[in-house]
Amino acid sequence: MTDKPKDIADYVVPGRRFFGRRKGPSLSDRKTGLMEDVLPRISVTIPEDKNDSINLDALFGGAKREVWLEIGFGKGEHLAWQAQANPDIGLIGCEPYLNGVAGLVTQVDEQEIKNIRIYADDARHVIWQLPDASVDRVFLIHPDPWPKKRHAPRRFVNPENLDDIARILKDNGEFRVGTDHPIYREWTAIQMSERDDFCWLAEGPDDWLVRPDD
Repeated sequence: MTDKPKDIADYVVPGRRFFGRRKGPSLSDRKTGLMEDVLPRISVTIPEDKNDSINLDALFGGAKREVWLEIGFGKGEHLAWQAQANPDIGLIGCEPYLNGVAGLVTQVDEQEIKNIRIYADDARHVIWQLPDASVDRVFLIHPDPWPKKRHAPRRFVNPENLDDIARILKDNGEFRVGTDHPIYREWTAIQMSERDDFCWLAEGPDDWLVRPDD
């Protein structure tokens, strides 16, 4: 017996594969209901034609003052807080972990948040089809550090992904990275120091050791 051959279109080069959890414990009946009823109304749809870009005005039902993107929002606490603190900002959150998505969808429903849109999969799918210079701020907070040396290519902060972040950010846009893992902190500092399309804004240790008020 042989495996059915895969179509070449289904092949994903190693650098673009997703590594990580997608599903945890079973969802409650309430969260399952919210995922079925609420999530479809606030989901980001990826254009079928890979040459098309996501229409951000249509996504948010009108132009927003700014658009922010969070890569891997966990359970969504930070994204929900930012959305409520900045109601004139459109926020896109990407998270492949089903239980985390359910957590944010619950907050959106209970707190009646109107300015969040969710993509329940790999953030790169969204990034690849966002227009050039269309995003004002990108958050990457506590990404998986993949601490083993052989897993380093899986870390989100890598040259290819940084090229994509640079492309979608507007001039003077901000890329915020937060980690409490020493290996990832050092890795990020090295990767960013090799770029000439990002500026290191910290002027002293407190500027990068102490998290911003928001």
